[in-house]
Amino acid sequence: MTRLVHTVMCGGSGTRLWPWSRQSYPKQFLSLGGDRSLLQATVSRLPQAGQPVETIVIGNEEHRFLIAEQLRQVGLSAEILLEPEMRNTAPVALIAALRAQEKFGDDCLVLLAPADHIIGDASAYRAAVATAMAAARSGRVVTFGVTPDRPETGYGYIERGAPLAGIDGAESVDSFREKPDREVAEAYLASGRFCWNAGIFLFAPQVLLAAAHRLEPRMLDLCRAACAGASRDLDFLRLAREPYCDLPSISFDYAFAERLQGAMAVVPVAMGWSDIGSWQSLRLAHTGLGSRENVASGAVELIDCEGVLAMSDGPLIVAHGLEDLVVVASADAVYVGAADRSEELRKVVGELQAHGRPQAISHSRTYRPWGWYQTLNVGDRYQVKEIVVYPGGRLSLQSHHHRAEHWVVVRGTARVTVDDNVRLVTENESVYIPLRSVHRLENPGRIPMHLIEVQTGSYLDEDDIVRYDDIYGRS
Repeated sequence: MTRLVHTVMCGGSGTRLWPWSRQSYPKQFLSLGGDRSLLQATVSRLPQAGQPVETIVIGNEEHRFLIAEQLRQVGLSAEILLEPEMRNTAPVALIAALRAQEKFGDDCLVLLAPADHIIGDASAYRAAVATAMAAARSGRVVTFGVTPDRPETGYGYIERGAPLAGIDGAESVDSFREKPDREVAEAYLASGRFCWNAGIFLFAPQVLLAAAHRLEPRMLDLCRAACAGASRDLDFLRLAREPYCDLPSISFDYAFAERLQGAMAVVPVAMGWSDIGSWQSLRLAHTGLGSRENVASGAVELIDCEGVLAMSDGPLIVAHGLEDLVVVASADAVYVGAADRSEELRKVVGELQAHGRPQAISHSRTYRPWGWYQTLNVGDRYQVKEIVVYPGGRLSLQSHHHRAEHWVVVRGTARVTVDDNVRLVTENESVYIPLRSVHRLENPGRIPMHLIEVQTGSYLDEDDIVRYDDIYGRS
């Protein structure tokens, strides 16, 4: 049976759903209406598809421990490839083809999918994948065309061609179209011949590599060099920096799909899909087109409101008498904007960066390979943090020149090293870390360990740290 290599693209930069999604924690790691993140939902979508599935996740170096932890939480094993810099979807597709071919030979197919889309009907998606596999075995590069339900101007379109002989549900591709204006989108919808371009592709590795040899030989050579020079780092495979950074940043559509129309196929499918490209598209994914319903999540009270999306993972939002607005709150920032302008958030975030606002990029919660921390309060010569260490997590053996620390465990059990003393600290117990002492914090238990840290001293920034040993390879 043909092996399916599910390659998940996890390199998004995270500006379109600000303030929840930011460069340090982009939207693929968010849970938007469920108990799993978008990444976790994506990697969990195919194991029930009825054929052997291998998973490869390709992501940013900065997010490697987030990826690993989210996969661990859903019990899924995957190869994690790290891009030294983001280079769009065409190089990622070639890397996926090269890795799949190296690991599994030519008797496999690659399904290339973004990590940050919503697919409401997973059964319809799996059925479409089965149809696409049949088309890919015949030598086609297959894309998925979402049946449109509105004249959307934020998506590219695929013009459907004739049915493929002997493959029910698959059709040739007549053309790819750029994002249209409203009038053109209405004409596309009325014709019944156009689908939204979901940016999901399925192909045999040898077919794409042969096309790249003809169309993009330099890109292919650089991708081969990046794979050949890849190095192991813990559970990750780092692609070689120099050749990968020489790659152009170009999409799969521009590099291959639009130039392979005669060899392309499309599988039209209605699967409750959205790329969640804006807060308004998230509201529509929940309510449907034309609905005046509100969408609320977290600490939110909506009174006499219509067409409002309000979400908070921080303070209480109380909205009264509002229409067609987006209100989103996090611990350190609140966004309020017109619903029909939420696609402009990327520009808004750019303005925040230009004004030197750290909230444009970073969350108040900072993620580390062992867990996370967030600052609760800062004053003159003191700082209070909440620290969470995952089961098995282990901070570096370290010391500080300018601060002492008090730790109070509020959940779980900590193993604490202070100079030559190692002890277990349980709930409602505390430990003092004197200035310049060599110390380490670990979680030997099976549940996340939470503690409150109170720092005191003349300098409290994160760069006051001397590391002596670190299992994650940090210096």
